Amino acid sequence: MSLSSKLPHQFNLIRTFVNAKVKWVRDPYLDTAVLKEKDLKQVIALKNQIISSPSKSLSMYTASPLKDPLNLPNTTTKFVNNYRCVFTQFQPTSAFLPHVKLTPQALSVHNEEMSVHNSSDNRKDTVQRLTRFLMLAGMRQLPLYVIDKLKWDLGLPHDYVTTLLADYPDYFDVCGVEDPSSGKELLALELISWRKELSVSELEKSAMGLDYSGDKRRHDIVFPMFFPKGFDLQKRVSTWVENWQTLPYISPYEDAFHLDTNSDQAEKWTVAILHELLSLLVSKKTERRNLLSYGQCLGLGSRFEKALVHHPGIFYISNKLTTQTVVLREAYRKDFLVKKHPLMGMRYRYIHLMNKIQKHREQVGLKDDNKLNLCYRT
Repeated sequence: MSLSSKLPHQFNLIRTFVNAKVKWVRDPYLDTAVLKEKDLKQVIALKNQIISSPSKSLSMYTASPLKDPLNLPNTTTKFVNNYRCVFTQFQPTSAFLPHVKLTPQALSVHNEEMSVHNSSDNRKDTVQRLTRFLMLAGMRQLPLYVIDKLKWDLGLPHDYVTTLLADYPDYFDVCGVEDPSSGKELLALELISWRKELSVSELEKSAMGLDYSGDKRRHDIVFPMFFPKGFDLQKRVSTWVENWQTLPYISPYEDAFHLDTNSDQAEKWTVAILHELLSLLVSKKTERRNLLSYGQCLGLGSRFEKALVHHPGIFYISNKLTTQTVVLREAYRKDFLVKKHPLMGMRYRYIHLMNKIQKHREQVGLKDDNKLNLCYRT
């Protein structure tokens, strides 16, 4: 191949990151965006367990062992009582132990949520995002355990293997792959065929407007950067970032493993993958450990770690909720999503129900739970 026929990034420019520490500055708005969803994942997980039961209820004896599998913050009984606008206990007869079911309000939200999940537009969107998720870095297979870690953030149905994948045999197949660390066979999701029309990143779409396709590529794309008040990059770091932004943009759907792992060009490709991955998630954020697990499968685990630290204007790491959550900065204005996926609208409905009792407690100072039955009265 002649030099003139090479793509810009194939010259493999070398320029290493300056030896300087990039400070972490708290962003109260993005911390609030994370805190809003406290216990939300657990509430919906327990809701799904209840709905999956033929009677649409669970005995507290059956529900109690769910504390660890669902990662509940306390006992199931206490968790249920904390969210009495979502869950309500009842006793079918004096011969039975107490049961838990959804309140009428929560059941109504659930039914609307299922309508969103089952709508043709949402199913098409979910399949396309999952396809792109599998195509990142030129991959076509991922272990199911990695997808399971991110299924909440991807907005997949909790039983997606049977309710979604089975309906798209021309897109997906479940196969066996060998775990390189243990040698054991793992179940994996495989993309049947490469979907060229979907291999256009969100940044490329934004740069090219409506005139985008898998055949057209732009290499002059820069990453949007936002910094909170009080954030000030050192001069040498700021200069490095400016130079780094001028490097050719490589599509996250392209295989660029040929680049020197220590080059800034390789880091720009890594950042492109992280940016696109977060863009595919319905809330544009996920736990840091989920990203690193995905990165390990791509062989990019250590590169993901460095990229997250080097680029605080693109990614924010929140330390709230006893974990680290990576947030795509450009997706938020203050603590609100710029573009809200329909499933996020449903999740905010659950959050409203979850907060209803607590707000009432704070307003009237009541301690007697018997007076707090406004939410589940039929």
